[in-house]
Amino acid sequence: MPRQSIWKSLALGAVCVVLAASMGCHGHMKEHKDYSHHNVADVPVPKELNKVTLPPYVIETPDILLIDAIRIIPLPPYRVEPLDVLSISATNVFESAPIQGMYPVDPDGTLNLGPAYGGTVRVNDMTTDEIRKIIETRVRTFAKNAEVTVSLAQSRGVQQIAGQHIIRPDGTVGLGSYGAVYVAGMTLAQAKMAIEAHLSRYLYRPEVSVDIYAFNSKFYYVITDMAGAGEQVARLPHTGNETVLDAVANIGGLSSVSSKKLWIARPAPTECGGDQILPVDWKGITRRGQVMTNYQVLPGDRVYILSQPITKIDTYLARMLSPINRLMGAAILGGSMAQIFGPNQGGNGGGAIVSPVIGAGF
Repeated sequence: MPRQSIWKSLALGAVCVVLAASMGCHGHMKEHKDYSHHNVADVPVPKELNKVTLPPYVIETPDILLIDAIRIIPLPPYRVEPLDVLSISATNVFESAPIQGMYPVDPDGTLNLGPAYGGTVRVNDMTTDEIRKIIETRVRTFAKNAEVTVSLAQSRGVQQIAGQHIIRPDGTVGLGSYGAVYVAGMTLAQAKMAIEAHLSRYLYRPEVSVDIYAFNSKFYYVITDMAGAGEQVARLPHTGNETVLDAVANIGGLSSVSSKKLWIARPAPTECGGDQILPVDWKGITRRGQVMTNYQVLPGDRVYILSQPITKIDTYLARMLSPINRLMGAAILGGSMAQIFGPNQGGNGGGAIVSPVIGAGF
């Protein structure tokens, strides 16, 4: 094909690409422009000066709960373990060696009554009534009319429940040796009841306090259109008080390619049908301090920031014309190389490579 025909074809192709890019970008912008015409400013949705408190928090993975046991009493009959503390009192014993006070159980499972009553007595894995009988039998060998009472003062063997507990991927929270409890989808009051009901299998009338230590499951999203170069998505934790202005501030403001068109896309149950689009008047909420469209952001909201149309067109044109520029550059380079390294027409031998300086007659 002649060289002039090649250039004509390339030029015609470039014009077609420009027209296609312009039409495609125009259609894309028109689609977003339709969203901005949804007039929902008068809908009673929460705004900057009319915020609402959210419903009771629903626990989800991977929230972190703060669980502290208020009352942990083992179910009777409790069997004494090492490091437990017993309250022992005895009457009709030696005045010089009274038995009265707190007596810890040693790690080997024994309890020391002192040298006046024979030293230690083994009490491990016994109930308080069994321990009372054993101690009373031992003491009566020295003081025949002794009367002994025994009660559990402090249990060291029972696992303590305190501190931070993360919600596992299966929706349960671990309680150590007491197993796990499913709490996902529950409020704090419901989780407290579920944990206490589970612990009642091991403890007598357990009581715990439950609170949220870290809110890790509620987010909103700020999506920035990068003018044809992709979309940046920022996932931000929801604290319950953010507005649109807060959301944009949390990502450092609008980017250099962003326009002043943005809106909130609010998720809704599938059966509701339709999109919930809340257009935002950016100039109004920033330059004029208006609160009409400075909506309160709710968990799951998408704050979408549209790019500038002219920047998007420039990006599309640069992307579509880049292959043509490469082809044109390759064609020009090939033509130049053919002129430089082509066969010598002056008779120096067929196919000989002649330098352009020599060929010029120098």
